[in-house]
Amino acid sequence: MADGQTISIDGKDYMADALSDEAKAQLGNLRVVDMELQRLEQRKAIAQTARNAYARALQAELAKVEPQQ
Repeated sequence: MADGQTISIDGKDYMADALSDEAKAQLGNLRVVDMELQRLEQRKAIAQTARNAYARALQAELAKVEPQQ
């Protein structure tokens, strides 16, 4: 973290160089987890798009078949 950099956490500003090593480590952990959550959200969106396409393809195929009463 750069000297003089401030970090806002829960609406409060902190000087980065005033944080303990443990606080800096936990901040780094949070950043890594946030990036992973973002990556997973993107993968979820891709999977949802694929699912929607498969559902439309199934509907098109089912339209060709007479349903049983």
